[in-house]
Amino acid sequence: MSASLIEARHVTRILPGIVPTTLVRDVSLSIGEREFVAITGPSGSGKSSLLYLLGLLDLPTSGEVLIRGRATSRMSEAERGEVRLSALGFVFQFHFLLPEFSVLDNVMLPMRALGVLSPPQMRQRASSLLASLGLGEHVGKRPDQLSGGQRQRVAVARALANNPPLILADEPTGSLDSKSSEQVFEILREVVEGRGKTVVAVTHDLGLAARMHRRIQLVDGAVEAIIRSDDALALEPSKT
Repeated sequence: MSASLIEARHVTRILPGIVPTTLVRDVSLSIGEREFVAITGPSGSGKSSLLYLLGLLDLPTSGEVLIRGRATSRMSEAERGEVRLSALGFVFQFHFLLPEFSVLDNVMLPMRALGVLSPPQMRQRASSLLASLGLGEHVGKRPDQLSGGQRQRVAVARALANNPPLILADEPTGSLDSKSSEQVFEILREVVEGRGKTVVAVTHDLGLAARMHRRIQLVDGAVEAIIRSDDALALEPSKT
């Protein structure tokens, strides 16, 4: 069996305060190459908190996150920053595109930060990614000139900019209508099946989650169940 792409070992995240708040409670999980995984649960169950720990955006109070076997908690912030740029891509519910930059420049931002490609190479890669996502005619536009679904596709292109093995998405369809949600979902599925990436997505949409390889169900910050897609389909409400 191949090594995990990303692994959490007994990860807990506690917010300090007069009354400390446990956001994530003793979570252990392992996610491999080319997996399409949903994180689900009720509001306040720790879904986004867990995703931010997996994405090295937050540090656990205890436990460890490993990426391709490398423990991350003892890395310097500079080392974690390099791992985030090279190994991880992020898609958020509200895309966080910079409004003053063109679509092309938004996609180039992670490449500029990593500093591996030359400017012509960055432009060529960004243009190619946007074209592959049906946005080839929009590279010079500002984000506010695009629809919500188009902006989210730009965010996916930006997440893929440095060719990371793992894409982490936080409610990527949460602010979209049903048609745009389906389009973004299909793009994320193509990222797994066509581009060979792993996608881990927080979602409240059990219909979409049931179409992923497996679903990690959280309750009160802890893993309640890990459900494979065949089992998850049985949880879908009847359409009749």
